[in-house]
Amino acid sequence: MSVSDPIADMLTRVRNAVLAGHVSVAMPNSKIKLEIAKILQDEGYVEDYEVVDGQSANHKILRLRIKYVGERRQRHPVITGLERVSKPGRRIYTKKQDIPWVLSGIGIAILSTPKGVMTGQRARQLGVGGEILCKVW
Repeated sequence: MSVSDPIADMLTRVRNAVLAGHVSVAMPNSKIKLEIAKILQDEGYVEDYEVVDGQSANHKILRLRIKYVGERRQRHPVITGLERVSKPGRRIYTKKQDIPWVLSGIGIAILSTPKGVMTGQRARQLGVGGEILCKVW
């Protein structure tokens, strides 16, 4: 099955897994999804990620382990919200001085810049703008 927006599909899978209380979520792998998973792990939103072989030889699966805090009955997911900003029908680009703050710095914005996929804070440090892929808080 072909997906027109694989990043939105990834975010929706993660959002649904968080709401359902799942420990992990699996999705088809791609380079951009892998970079987003690295950022989510570095920022402390997911515990771990791994790329495993799929059912056929040329398909890989990206598996994210969702991070929870608290004990068994009172556990809460670290991710409380995910929002896709730039979509295939309407791309949203930003200059370095206009990179958005997510919940006054509590969340992160993930950007695709000429220097790679990075958080909004890192893009501000490097002085580059780019396409705002999503916001996570």
